Amino acid sequence: MQMLHPLYWKDYELIDAGNFEKLERFGSYITIRPEPQAVWDRSLSLKEWEQKAHVRFVSKSSSSGEWKMLRKMPEQWQIRYAMGGKDPAIRFRLGLTAFKHVGVFPEQATNWEYIYENISKIKSQSRGEAPKFLNLFAYTGGASLAAKAAGADVTHVDSIRQVVSWARENMELSGLDNMRWVVEDALKFVKREQKRGNKYHGIILDPPAFGHGPNGEKWKLEDNINEMIKGVLDLLDPKTHFLILNAYSLGFSSLIIENLLHPMAKNKLETGELFLQATAGCKLPLGVFGRFRSF
Repeated sequence: MQMLHPLYWKDYELIDAGNFEKLERFGSYITIRPEPQAVWDRSLSLKEWEQKAHVRFVSKSSSSGEWKMLRKMPEQWQIRYAMGGKDPAIRFRLGLTAFKHVGVFPEQATNWEYIYENISKIKSQSRGEAPKFLNLFAYTGGASLAAKAAGADVTHVDSIRQVVSWARENMELSGLDNMRWVVEDALKFVKREQKRGNKYHGIILDPPAFGHGPNGEKWKLEDNINEMIKGVLDLLDPKTHFLILNAYSLGFSSLIIENLLHPMAKNKLETGELFLQATAGCKLPLGVFGRFRSF
């Protein structure tokens, strides 16, 4: 089992985590947000947290809440991420949403690096032809941007129209263009692509524990993931492909990921945990992953 964390995030820092919260810097602004995995004590004092932070998220229910301003900051701002610590950089517009999110999952940067590296390899081996890349449960598009920056033909699928619009905005901020945007239930989309016989050289899926499609379709990770993976594996190009599966759900083991992917991946499967290293010393676990490639 591997432990992966981002190495090149100059515009992001996990400062500390504990007491079911995390203290993070996004660019010039510092937030306090709920974090159910942070069951230990803070390294820094609560007073130090509140002196550093610009804003704190206060939960009103299990799925929403409001932001309490501690110091002046804008409602929206931008950050960048440079692949391998160098250009090309992808850019994100961040914002304070009612769902505690700000528009990026920083731990995913290690997957962006993997995507950029493998798309670049596939493109060089195919004499410049654009590899096809599919991002399912794509959110604001970090993986889509990484693939496009490497020269992929990108299809971006998410069930929430406003989030897809946010991803399009990030594409434009990053100086990229010509992505395929799909607002649809991810499982329905995969089944349609199977019927069409479409294939992809790279696929990433980062499904939530619970969710709903645009027409009320219900998603529950443990109920639907096996069917989803069977469909996704069928969409991989038979010769040249890679796949990444993430799961952020309490109690979801990397052994589950291994069992789901092993029939296709065989001896090339990597599994483990994603985490963020806090400046204050702790390691914050943020889900399990599995990934493999055919080359």
